Amino acid sequence: MKKIMTGGAVLLISASPIVAGGIERAPQSLSVLFEQGNYAELSFGGVDPTVKGQDVAPAAIGGPFNTGDVAQGYGFVGLAYKHQFTDNLSAAFIMEQPFGADILYPVAPAGSVVLGGTRVEVNSTTFTALARYKFENNFSIHGGIRASRADGGVTLDGAGYSRIAPPYDLTIDDEWGTGYVIGAAYEIPEIAGRVSLTYNSPIDHDFDMTETGDVILGATGGLTDTISGRYTVKTPRSWTLEGQTGIAQGTLVFGSIRWVKWSEFIVDNAVFPINTGTGTVPLVEVEDTTTYTIGVGRKFTENWSGSVSFLYESSEGDTVSPLAPTNGRKGITLAAIYTMDNIKVTTGINYTRLGGSDLGIGETGNKTKVATMDDNHAWGVGVRIGYSF
Repeated sequence: MKKIMTGGAVLLISASPIVAGGIERAPQSLSVLFEQGNYAELSFGGVDPTVKGQDVAPAAIGGPFNTGDVAQGYGFVGLAYKHQFTDNLSAAFIMEQPFGADILYPVAPAGSVVLGGTRVEVNSTTFTALARYKFENNFSIHGGIRASRADGGVTLDGAGYSRIAPPYDLTIDDEWGTGYVIGAAYEIPEIAGRVSLTYNSPIDHDFDMTETGDVILGATGGLTDTISGRYTVKTPRSWTLEGQTGIAQGTLVFGSIRWVKWSEFIVDNAVFPINTGTGTVPLVEVEDTTTYTIGVGRKFTENWSGSVSFLYESSEGDTVSPLAPTNGRKGITLAAIYTMDNIKVTTGINYTRLGGSDLGIGETGNKTKVATMDDNHAWGVGVRIGYSF
């Protein structure tokens, strides 16, 4: 039963689609902690998203124009190792890429007049070291530290950003940040039951940032083309509730609820937020998200098992940023798990329908619509190879 669960849960991570709310690409699961004995695994795969729509360019100039496909595909890799020191004490080390973004609006005539040239790129790698102590009453606690390295860049361009000529360009140098993780779990081995609750703290990164763009820098009183400084960006805190239980011989149901406080993901620097006199214009503005997952795993033979899971994340707000141009999602993941001796290979495919959205620019609560994205989805494939010893 546990082999079914770990094989099914992996595809919720490894075949994760583009942006699970904000810029999250993986739910930072700690399922490796619950593997039996010593365990090591390698995961890898790729995601091919499609996000496109039309801008609001007037008919007088030939609009509206297609935005083109603004979401770029990406690959991922992850490593994890869990060591069982005693019957009660274990520890794990996890390397993953939980946050990322790669959005580019093609320039006219192939793309949007209003947003053409706008882009955002975020890269991150997170290392987690944690320990788990299991008490005799099937209750356990776990916790540890996280170290995250991230970098990125943003360009704001097109008629929608009319104040920017030449375009505003932001470069964010790579930097480390640290946080912590803490949680607890309760297990009922007789029915392969388990429920766990995990808290991930926010992580502060003190980035060196370089900003260029005459007009928007002039709005802050600067007269130069370039401004550099060191500013703090916080990746958001989250709570994850995960559970599983056997419901029949060889059949397991599992699920999770994940809440992420994206409203604390704020990029402040020399230019942003812009004070317009009637309000403020942030560089990035993302709503908090809650994601629900439910699935079932089934063992078919001694070697083969499989799972199917469904994911739902509601849309938040009426208008979203062009830098995060989707709003909500619904997905399905199919996984096949092959077990032979100490080796377990999980392969799966994910399809996610990404929510359509209106894109807006301007003050918080008073944004001007610049485009509508209405043809959004993503395909993902993932493979995980696990070895128990």
